[in-house]
Amino acid sequence: MIKNIKQTQHNLGPNSGPNSGLSLGEKVGYACGDVASNFYWRVFDVFLFIFYTDVFGLSAAAVGTMMLVTRLIDAFSDPLMGAIADRTNTRFGKFRPYLLWGIIPMIAAGVLTFTVPDVSDGNKLIWAYGTYIFMMLAYTFINVPYGALLGVVTGDSQQRTTLTSFRFIGAFSGGSLVAFMTPELVNYLGQGDEALGWQLTMLTYGLVSAVLFVITFLSTTERISPPAQQKTPVLQDLKDLTQNTPWKILFVLALIIMMTISLRGSSGTFYFKYYVERPDLIGSFAMAYMIALAIGAASTPLLTKFIDKRRLLMILMTIVAALSLIFYFVPKDNITSMFTLQILIGLALGPKSPLVFSMYADTADFSQWHTGRRATAMIFSAAAFAQKLGGALAGAMIGWTLASLGYIANQVQTVTSQDGIVLLMTLLPAIFAAIAVPVIYFYPLDDQQLKKLQGELITQEKIAREELAEQELAQQKLTKNEKPNATDEQTGAVNA
Repeated sequence: MIKNIKQTQHNLGPNSGPNSGLSLGEKVGYACGDVASNFYWRVFDVFLFIFYTDVFGLSAAAVGTMMLVTRLIDAFSDPLMGAIADRTNTRFGKFRPYLLWGIIPMIAAGVLTFTVPDVSDGNKLIWAYGTYIFMMLAYTFINVPYGALLGVVTGDSQQRTTLTSFRFIGAFSGGSLVAFMTPELVNYLGQGDEALGWQLTMLTYGLVSAVLFVITFLSTTERISPPAQQKTPVLQDLKDLTQNTPWKILFVLALIIMMTISLRGSSGTFYFKYYVERPDLIGSFAMAYMIALAIGAASTPLLTKFIDKRRLLMILMTIVAALSLIFYFVPKDNITSMFTLQILIGLALGPKSPLVFSMYADTADFSQWHTGRRATAMIFSAAAFAQKLGGALAGAMIGWTLASLGYIANQVQTVTSQDGIVLLMTLLPAIFAAIAVPVIYFYPLDDQQLKKLQGELITQEKIAREELAEQELAQQKLTKNEKPNATDEQTGAVNA
């Protein structure tokens, strides 16, 4: 055991300690993974719903129900993937290998999800369910380990915040490209065949994502391991989550904030196509938002030097709620105000993702400090489930609302339907953003408590390593002194 620990430390080099600084190359390399993920996630967030209604041919109610029902599978697949990843041991680490193993399923699932089969409407719905479930499983297989990687590359809270900022700069930069390029790529690659255009666009995105995930694999290092000799049943990991109060609060918070984001993201395409009646602005509007998110994410390390994470999140979500409310009163011909408010909301929401994911890594430390056990991937898998469940609830809300108000795809909408689209874009996100504020208030880990528990974890790890070294030394002495009068033949047998 000690030999393996020493060999690992040797391989990691001088900056291998759990709280050591991260190089720029590693930060950028890690960020590439979320650029890759957003070639999928941003397509789901912005375009998937309108693809299903306006290209695939499903009703809005059917799409809303499908997005919610399929999330039930994530209730099992995300924690299961976390448990598997936590128990994976390779010479490349626990989580990094999945960045390679998950590439082919991800590409295949993306293409199949955006394939329109030439079958009856009933069979189309079956195809949509099957391929969407496959897509979510493939995304889970690669993204849960990627997210968990954040919790093991460094143990320093501020370094994690910085690394997460790089991650989401990458995510929002990739999202900006997707938001702007996707409509253009679909038109260019499809040459008038929109269904073919979506297929080829997703194939292109898949190939680019594959290269980016390989870069992340090659440029990152896992530095934090569970406590020595930890053997924890999966049910114990789940039980530990129920005892982790900071994590439970973050789970609820991620769910609520994701509903805020997904409502605005998915309804934005409907807003410009059917309310503003300027579908040509969909790409520009989404790109402006994503750039603002990236700038907001980049500002996070600076902001957290002066404002505690918890308090900063409360301030930001209050701003988002206020701006979303103002958006409701913007006339349909005031494009400048729409873009201005969208950019301001993006700047306010940008730090949210780095903050929350950094806080998830902190809750993994809290769990180890509180229980003596560490299950980093389980922590992040449950976080991924909260995100996807929030997106699914938002999708269901959009589908059911549009269906109840008489939405018909690719037709001029009634006034009632248009009013519903405006509500989905403005007032409903404002309500969920406002709900997030009191939830954040109850998050218990402030900067002072984090420094204390992380310091204790470092001390515990040092003591554990020293005890292991003493045990190995004692075992070596015992072996050396054993059977001093043994014959050469016996000695040879023992050595063999």
